[in-house]
Amino acid sequence: MLEQGAIDRLAAQSIAPQGHVIGGKRLAGEAVFDVVSPIDGRVFTSIAEGSVADVDRAVAAARAAFPAWHRAGPGFRKKVLLKLAELIEKHALELAVLGVRDNGTEISMALKAEPLSAAGTFRYYAEAVDKVYDEIAPTSQDVLALVHREPLGVVGAIVPWNFPLMIGSWKVAPALAAGNTMVLKPAEIASLTLLRIAELALEAGMPEGVFNVVTGRGSVAGKALALHMDLDALAFTGSGPVGRKLLEYSAQSNLKRVFLELGGKSPNIVFDDVSDLDKAVKVSANGIFRNSGQVCVAGSRLLVQEGIYDAFLEKLAAMTTKYRVGNPLSLESDIGAISSAEQLAKDIAFLETAQREGGTIRTGGKRLLEETGGFYLSPAIVEGVTPDMTLSREEVFGPVLAVTRFKTMEEAIAIANSTVYGLASAVWTSSLATAHTMVRAINAGVVHVNTYGGADITVPLGGFKQSGFGRDKSLHALDKYTDLKTAWIDLK
Repeated sequence: MLEQGAIDRLAAQSIAPQGHVIGGKRLAGEAVFDVVSPIDGRVFTSIAEGSVADVDRAVAAARAAFPAWHRAGPGFRKKVLLKLAELIEKHALELAVLGVRDNGTEISMALKAEPLSAAGTFRYYAEAVDKVYDEIAPTSQDVLALVHREPLGVVGAIVPWNFPLMIGSWKVAPALAAGNTMVLKPAEIASLTLLRIAELALEAGMPEGVFNVVTGRGSVAGKALALHMDLDALAFTGSGPVGRKLLEYSAQSNLKRVFLELGGKSPNIVFDDVSDLDKAVKVSANGIFRNSGQVCVAGSRLLVQEGIYDAFLEKLAAMTTKYRVGNPLSLESDIGAISSAEQLAKDIAFLETAQREGGTIRTGGKRLLEETGGFYLSPAIVEGVTPDMTLSREEVFGPVLAVTRFKTMEEAIAIANSTVYGLASAVWTSSLATAHTMVRAINAGVVHVNTYGGADITVPLGGFKQSGFGRDKSLHALDKYTDLKTAWIDLK
């Protein structure tokens, strides 16, 4: 059980300037930049500003470590990854507090979603690695055809700031389990937990150079990684514009594989026949406002059928005003901080645009606790949003909910599919027929039914359309990090 005193003690610890982790060693960068906490707007440490040379060193270290890591076999990799999962759990509160200081996620959510989730991910792929077999093809009796899975080699990963440890583990764990080595570039504003994980990996017995972390700006370190001629694949979670750039960099370099998990503008659709209105209201609110809306699968578009619209919105507004927005390290806060001053300004700009285009703010949308120096925004509900409005089409990545009224199932389907995104969605109904129809009709990688945000490591996560074409989680993730090699043996 979380105790405020333990949280406070960890939060009071000073953090030394952080260097890269390359080839099993901490290396200072030629330059550094400040790490600003969204809790109070203050600088509390610095990280290395990675250069092209730093990326070259990391890729070289990963390439040198690849043969031994691959040949060590699944049993050894399993042992190391299980030990790493154990160490992550042992240091879970330390990692959670460190991450909250970095990106502002409320501590109760951060503990579960970051270190504890990451530990489970590493354990899952560790256990899977010696249970995924190669194939024997059903050829004629005078031929033996074998299909081998081979690791790609050196894999790069670029991960976002909202859940760096969770999303980072979705990429690192299956890639390493499959026998690849890695170079990871965290987001500029959320690098600390992944640097710590790299240290724990060494403690777990991972050979030097297998897992490297280079911090820095996307425009320099990220670009250098994507353009690198000795990188075999790149996995990315982040924005669409950056994803497009990474595809360009692949074409300009060695045609490395690029796996993109991009943004979303996910519809949360509530029909008149919803069986539990109060549950739908509570879960829908959490589905957009948890982590201040900074969740790629957030249910940021709420579609409510006209028969229950007024009752639903009244309950939703009442619940939203009860959220306690404040210091994310306080157990009394329900919602933490916006990740940065830039993101806060972006959120407010979206609200201003929504009002100019005809939307009405039902509640929230005000900057809070400005006197602390931190970045806080009250959860906002915007009514009267039509499919052509900016708030209905573009991803905010903040605690801003766009609400639209609909009449028929056909109208709900059309509105749900009217954006360029297709990441997640939800349907609330007591009709099995409606549920099945909507699951097939909505163009999204995930369709929740009578819930929102349900997930597990055993099922894939990814999107349709401009939400990308990569898939994280489940055994299917191993496919991204392996090649198929056919051996055709003539037995005659």
